[in-house]
Amino acid sequence: MNSQYNTYKTNYIAQIILIIGSLIMLVPFAWMILTAFKTVTETTQIPFKYLPSHLNLKSFPNAWHALPFTHLYMNTLIAAFFRTVGPLIFSSMAAYAFAKIVFPGKNVLFFLILSVMLVPNPVFYTPQYFILNKLHLINTIPALFITGLVSPFAVFLLRQFFLGLPKELEEAAILDGCNHYQTLRLVLLPLVTPALAAVAIIHTLWTWNEFTWPFIVNSSPDKLTLATGLRSLVGQFQTDYPTLMAGAIMAIIPMLIVFILFQKRFIEGVAFTGLK
Repeated sequence: MNSQYNTYKTNYIAQIILIIGSLIMLVPFAWMILTAFKTVTETTQIPFKYLPSHLNLKSFPNAWHALPFTHLYMNTLIAAFFRTVGPLIFSSMAAYAFAKIVFPGKNVLFFLILSVMLVPNPVFYTPQYFILNKLHLINTIPALFITGLVSPFAVFLLRQFFLGLPKELEEAAILDGCNHYQTLRLVLLPLVTPALAAVAIIHTLWTWNEFTWPFIVNSSPDKLTLATGLRSLVGQFQTDYPTLMAGAIMAIIPMLIVFILFQKRFIEGVAFTGLK
């Protein structure tokens, strides 16, 4: 009886902590929404006002006309698509090779891939920039995604899932006449769907929110992404915060729609990522 009571008590405390944590995380989101409906004066006045005196709806058309949102959406969608599909295709093949195929130097190569994950991304920006400059790809749409077509993180995660699959499945596929490509595509990939979903979700979110790399390689307004485009609304001496927050709300709407439609898959992917 005491054990059951302690279990209920622990669960109750955990739920309270999670609720408090959720409310704290929602504070910046609520502040963004409230600021979008304020006037510029209300965002800078002292004492600070939490609620707008009246709903200011001009911020949204102001943000839309201040930035080429159509181009920003398309550029971000293109970058997110290729930087999600690329790792799913190329990293899954590399992960299969490291998990199921025996070849000389396999462990050394995999160690080198893991070492890339230990290096901060800004370290790679300079050599990647020079390479793209030699290829005349600076200030182009391919520059947004070409360096992210393969992901060391995706290789590592998918390899761990492939290692967990029974070897008999691969042997049975080979006996049926399948080559390595057919074994991967027809037998193994359908069994690691949660891992593929995790890779797709994580890379989509990374690309959608990425600021530094698009800001480095592209400068034309019609070649920017949503994150870099919103940065142009920040002034040197004064910032129109209602317009900026309205633009941020419009930028996150696609991700909210994706989360609502694929909420179950999103939770499963994050859960499987943590387990592995």
